[in-house]
Amino acid sequence: MNRARQPSRRTVLTAAVAAAVAGGTAPAAAAADDPGRPQARPIDYHAWTTYREWRLGAAQGVRTVAGSRPGVVIGAPAGRSDYTDPHTGTTATWEYATWTAPVHQLTVPATELVASWNAHTPDGTWLQVELQGTYSDGTGTPWYVMGRWASGDQDIKRTSVDGQTDGRSSISTDTFAIDDASTGLRLASYRLRLTLYRKPGTRLTPTVWRLGAMGSDIPDRFTVPASAPGLARELAVPRYSQEIHKGQYPEYDNGGEAWCSPTSSQMIIEYWGGRLTPEQLSWVDPSYADPQVDHAARFTYDYQYEGCGNWPFNAAYAATFRDLQGVVTRLTSLTDLETLIAAGIPAMTSQSFLKTELTGAGYGTAGHLMTVIGFTADGDVIANDPASANDDAVRRVYLRREFENVWLRTKRYNASGKVVSGSGGVCYLYFPAHPSPRRRKALAAVGVR
Repeated sequence: MNRARQPSRRTVLTAAVAAAVAGGTAPAAAAADDPGRPQARPIDYHAWTTYREWRLGAAQGVRTVAGSRPGVVIGAPAGRSDYTDPHTGTTATWEYATWTAPVHQLTVPATELVASWNAHTPDGTWLQVELQGTYSDGTGTPWYVMGRWASGDQDIKRTSVDGQTDGRSSISTDTFAIDDASTGLRLASYRLRLTLYRKPGTRLTPTVWRLGAMGSDIPDRFTVPASAPGLARELAVPRYSQEIHKGQYPEYDNGGEAWCSPTSSQMIIEYWGGRLTPEQLSWVDPSYADPQVDHAARFTYDYQYEGCGNWPFNAAYAATFRDLQGVVTRLTSLTDLETLIAAGIPAMTSQSFLKTELTGAGYGTAGHLMTVIGFTADGDVIANDPASANDDAVRRVYLRREFENVWLRTKRYNASGKVVSGSGGVCYLYFPAHPSPRRRKALAAVGVR
């Protein structure tokens, strides 16, 4: 479970379904009111991953590399710059190079956008991801920092950047959001920029294999349509409790309810064969069970947010394991999850709910990540829920209708009766660097390639 404060960083979607976007484009969900019209997914995930795609970007000091996982690295640095780490006060000089993606025209003009990336950053290197977009009225956003990231924490402290806004849109930790979607304003297109950094005078370099973003326009909704069951299957995913870590490592948000995201991440990483070595775990107190969960918390921790719930930082952590990829996206229904489970791909879902809204959970939460691992013969959801007393108790079965609603809605009432936000179907997907044809087909069916 993430802290109660976490959902406040997400902008509540306030778009009226009937509101028209400037230029004549209506929100995607408006088509749902007309059964005769084809209904496009209200989500556009797009990524740059192939050699050809990396070559299409504008490079300053960056070189494209081929091979089984094409990507970009520092070639001849474009220059040097100083960076003062706000979390240590240390100023250091770094060589840098940049890669700027071509403009991506969103298939669905978006109220929100989340970037994610997969990279290797050896000691002495780090990277920054930025976003610049064009609104539906033709004006532009500033360049927004979406994250400053390294897989380790010895050179910089990985961080989101608060306080970024132009009065029309803002960055809330890891999420770009239109400030008032009821005006009809949307993000029509965007480009991403990578800046790769390294210590001067070395040949070290980050390598980035995947850079992408999920834009979406999810309508305001307290409830969602029910989907029909279509699959009975359960995947053998390891089970880890976040609660047995309560009080561990206050510098990484103290374990327990704060560690749902890294705990769930570690379950899926190990499902795919990702393992940490004794050397990597040697810093963890040997009296702690499941030290890999402590490790995941440390290496997903966002020093600005002061927590482990930064969505792209979790996806990037997963991709530090050999031959794994990670993305942040949204899905539209439990049918999407069934498509993935049928292909052997578990998924992490983000939801919030009152104790009375999810039978068998035994708790309420303002924001929580869990791992969907299958479906029963009745279509109910089998989840590895880290908010459990111990590892043996992690496997839960949740009623299909209740789970689907608390996960996909964008609005809900909290215990005080106040209207607050829901995640609108946010999902982390981790999968092999070279998925089988069946898995590629399943991922493509939910908008990921």
